[in-house]
Amino acid sequence: MSGIVQNNILRSSGTIAVSAAGLNWVDTIITGSTATVEAGNGYWVNTTSNTCTITLPSSAEKGDQIVIIDYARTWGTNKIIIDSNGLNYQGNPDTFTVEYTTDGQSVNIVYSDATKGWLPLEDDVVTDAPVNTAATQRAIFAYGSNGSANLSMSNLANSSGVIASDVTGVGTARWRLAAASYGYDKAIFAYGADSTTSIKNLVNNVGVVASDATGVGTARFSLAACSFGGDKAIFGYGRPGSGNTSLTNLVSNSGVVASDVAGVGTARRQLAASSYGGDKGIFGFGIASNSENVTNKVSNSGVVASDTSGVGTARYYLAGAGYGGDKGIFGFGSTGSATGVTNLINNSGVVASDVAAVGTARVQLAASSYGGDKAMFAYGFTNVAVSLKNLVNNSGVVASDVAGVGTGRGDLAAAGYSQSA
Repeated sequence: MSGIVQNNILRSSGTIAVSAAGLNWVDTIITGSTATVEAGNGYWVNTTSNTCTITLPSSAEKGDQIVIIDYARTWGTNKIIIDSNGLNYQGNPDTFTVEYTTDGQSVNIVYSDATKGWLPLEDDVVTDAPVNTAATQRAIFAYGSNGSANLSMSNLANSSGVIASDVTGVGTARWRLAAASYGYDKAIFAYGADSTTSIKNLVNNVGVVASDATGVGTARFSLAACSFGGDKAIFGYGRPGSGNTSLTNLVSNSGVVASDVAGVGTARRQLAASSYGGDKGIFGFGIASNSENVTNKVSNSGVVASDTSGVGTARYYLAGAGYGGDKGIFGFGSTGSATGVTNLINNSGVVASDVAAVGTARVQLAASSYGGDKAMFAYGFTNVAVSLKNLVNNSGVVASDVAGVGTGRGDLAAAGYSQSA
């Protein structure tokens, strides 16, 4: 031991206040809804499950320092609230509300004096958030109708695009629901019709479907969903019993569905959605009073843009999925009769003109990414329920029909899951 004290401040009381380089980092990560902190310490605060009120010391001396860091990058979803416990904070009294509400933020505060109280040395956001560049490798197709009954079965697809046999269903049998990836390696199925519902079923990263969870938002069916922001999802549009809606519901990276967001763009149903650009999404096509080919982009923070004039054949009952790491594809559907045309989406969200049909024209099918950078369309109705699939390579080329596995059905949904091949 050298006996040298470095990077510390001598208090007026004669005690030593620890400064940044000499902070004591507390081992236990704060996860509760309240926590009391002490000077000279650094804390990690994980608000994945709840907001957290941080109570500062009731007394402090000049140079006292506390650092608080967003451990899970979730303060944007569940904020922290600073209770200055009778002392001023940036010159404001204890009655003044202090909140930090940005993912990746860190707060480094030092006590000055009775007038200004606690002052931030830094309250920066780590803007270079670690990006999970690993894409989902597997896919799950679930629920739907065989033409005579609603189903709750699922079929898993491996990283080579091979679909496995039926897995006995979990949750309420229903059709015309939607699904998307979230949390980087999980999936969510939600909404749909048995009776019109808003229930959800989460899928873990090994493809196990959880039982029904109480729904949030307006119950509806014939909607669409996609991922955005890398680890979140959005459900949008659809039919809430009668008429059409453009409402959306965001899904957090822990699978929590938020309440309704007022709609943007043409209210419609039987549309499709896809990710694009690595962290954005797009809703496209559908039917309002007539078939539509408009699209609505979704930013990487989940904000839906107004209508973009359509390209390609207006249609409904189609499907969409991401491919190539940052691109997407819409395919198949109905113009009044079944079609097999596809439309590629570039990494700026621009939809290309029709590509001639490959594979059997059909409607009410589903699509998902798989294998990290590829996609597949599967199932649907011709004049009967089928289990055909068409694989899409990482250049967006659609392959011819492959004989199906599992129960033929339509009005199902699909999403990618798992980062393990």
